[in-house]
Amino acid sequence: MRYSKDHKQETRDRIIRTAAKRFREDGVEATGVATLMADAGLTHGGFYAHFPSKEALVAAACAEGFGESQRRLRKTVEQSPAGERLAAMAESYLSPSHRDHPGQGCIAAAIGPEIARHPAETRAEFTRGLQDLVNMAETALAADGGDPAAAAQAVATMVGALILARGASDEALSDRFLESGMQAIRALAPKAG
Repeated sequence: MRYSKDHKQETRDRIIRTAAKRFREDGVEATGVATLMADAGLTHGGFYAHFPSKEALVAAACAEGFGESQRRLRKTVEQSPAGERLAAMAESYLSPSHRDHPGQGCIAAAIGPEIARHPAETRAEFTRGLQDLVNMAETALAADGGDPAAAAQAVATMVGALILARGASDEALSDRFLESGMQAIRALAPKAG
């Protein structure tokens, strides 16, 4: 049976969405192609009709994962008043809900440490997502009357605090990492005017 181009693209998109979620939940190395395809409701053999390799899927999943979380963060930032935009971004990012549901969150905190061991092409896609996150923080800082040059520091603080919060088995310590990250962000963006 022949499928339309739209069907093939829809199937590819479903595989990418499934991979972005699964990679954030379980990690790239712990997730096999057969598992991903089963999660997407497809057979393992169909994978190579859509991707030349798992690595190509990892790169596509990075773009998808960043896109999903950044759409949510951007909406939060845009709905916040000037003077409170970076704090709103950080409150969403450093929330217990984001910590506890990595499959729906930012891919940077979920697989960042793994990506460092991947090929340059995959890291380039990951880097584009990081740059978009930094750009969003720059815009928020500028609206808040803070220094946009501190955007990379803000992103590093949020991602690092979330990684540590997720890694801590002690809930009180995990919460302290989230709060510490928030305190550092508040220091970067004093309320405007």
